[in-house]
Amino acid sequence: MRVTSFPLGPLGTNSYLLDKEGSALAIDVGGDPAEMLDFLGKNQLSLAAVLITHRHFDHLYGVAALQKACNVPCYVPAGEDIMRDSEAARGGIWGMPMVPAFTETPLSLGRLRLGSFDITVLSTPGHTPGSVSYYFEEGPCVFTGDALFYRSIGRTDFPMGDHQQLLASVRENLFTLPDETVVYPGHGPKTSIGDEKQHNPFVGDFA
Repeated sequence: MRVTSFPLGPLGTNSYLLDKEGSALAIDVGGDPAEMLDFLGKNQLSLAAVLITHRHFDHLYGVAALQKACNVPCYVPAGEDIMRDSEAARGGIWGMPMVPAFTETPLSLGRLRLGSFDITVLSTPGHTPGSVSYYFEEGPCVFTGDALFYRSIGRTDFPMGDHQQLLASVRENLFTLPDETVVYPGHGPKTSIGDEKQHNPFVGDFA
């Protein structure tokens, strides 16, 4: 399974394409997806779906355009419904652009099969109320959105953020993954579960 990162949009959100056996998945689309579409075309890949880790605007800007170009569903965590009409989800906060409307399919926790991919949807709230992470055992790798970063964790000073809940999410639902699991976060460089367990100053042994 190949993972390709495209930092997109006003906040340079890591927007990912995973591909395997001619099938692809997109995880978070933070801006104009032209680069992603070009990659799909050059590699003759068929996009199966878009997955969203949480509803913050900077992870959503390019969803509508990618969905329209590829005619695929966009799966949004059901626990994020409380965020739907917030400024943080719709855009407009801090003078940022509005998020173009896209068609949503509710996503539940647990096992999921899309295209050629077997996915485990993990509950990782705290940055937002219903944030999830996507674990791929065959990687092994996990896409954490804004829950866990290289040497950091997500902000919880936004409305509906919960610092203690985020710490619990990381310790109980991410740090139980194998140490060799590669962590692909919503911003910044990739890391690993084992590395963060040892060195993360917020939730690791270093803390």
